[in-house]
Amino acid sequence: MDLILMGVLSAVGLPALSCFSMVGDTVARFFSILGIEMAGGVTAGVATHYIVGPIIGVIFGVAVVRAGALRAGSKMKIVAIAVLFVEIVSQPILAMTPFLLKMTAAETLQWFGGSFVMHLIWGIVLGVIVSRGLQPAKMPHLPAWNAKI
Repeated sequence: MDLILMGVLSAVGLPALSCFSMVGDTVARFFSILGIEMAGGVTAGVATHYIVGPIIGVIFGVAVVRAGALRAGSKMKIVAIAVLFVEIVSQPILAMTPFLLKMTAAETLQWFGGSFVMHLIWGIVLGVIVSRGLQPAKMPHLPAWNAKI
């Protein structure tokens, strides 16, 4: 997801790390409202991105494993649910950026459009990984000398 994002940003003439910078600036602005000063920028954005993302992925994986109806579902069903989960759960986080960074309407539309596509990719990958992890393990065939035991 991030490699595609950085490639697209570079292709349209924007800095490849600008999304991480916006995330970091959003986090810094959010914490400043709470009276906690911190630096924004790329470092804070990367840290936030790679802390929040895996936590959300683990929550989805645990939910699928615990929910018998989901566990019994097809690979496509799990992928579709993962995409919905990622898109819905990410909205409150994504909505903070336009408000806290005071984006224009055009910037907000671009932010949500790009975020939708990137989180769609993440949801697909998450669904494929979780559905693959739910497949039963393949047992190797026993050697002939052990077959009669």
